[in-house]
Amino acid sequence: MITLYGSLDSGNCYKPRLLAAKLGLPFRHVEISSRDGSTRTDAFLARNPNGKVPLLELEDGRLLWESNAILLYMAEGTRFLPSDRYGRGVVHQWLFFEQYSHEPYVAVRRALVRYPERAAMATPERLAETLAGGNRALGVMETQLAKAPFIAGRSITVADIALFAYTQDAEYAGFDLGSYPAVTAWLDRVRADPGHVQLEWTPPEL
Repeated sequence: MITLYGSLDSGNCYKPRLLAAKLGLPFRHVEISSRDGSTRTDAFLARNPNGKVPLLELEDGRLLWESNAILLYMAEGTRFLPSDRYGRGVVHQWLFFEQYSHEPYVAVRRALVRYPERAAMATPERLAETLAGGNRALGVMETQLAKAPFIAGRSITVADIALFAYTQDAEYAGFDLGSYPAVTAWLDRVRADPGHVQLEWTPPEL
């Protein structure tokens, strides 16, 4: 059985758990967090020298880190990754968008308002910057989702899983999703897809 190391309150760690649930893929969850220093131990750094979660450990002991890389690995040969070359390219495009244009603003703003230890970093300037950047990203998504039911086209893919993780928590971070009706409708479509689970879900112990 594969093992996913991650933190239950992290959107990035939610991504592979959500995909595994939708795929009906059994896995073992090991709770580990950067907030308590457990990702900086020698034991964990031996698995991931970047000291971050999520981390996927395969049954044969091979390791894979970075949330979107894990999504692509898990989605291979499933309905969540197109079989044609262009379709995969479009999915990759949105995965890069998530990491470079969405996560640095929506996820970072969520962290600034969620975690007390980050209060010193939540300056008015930083909050304004993340709000503006997040709204730009949500605007790009709104334009796309006004044309297609899912972010990469007609069918749900790992691009939707990646972008759902933090967008579904965007209002908590101070974004007005009422201004993005196509995004809001898309969130409901992702939730309605079979096997959906909430952020802090873990599989039953086997």
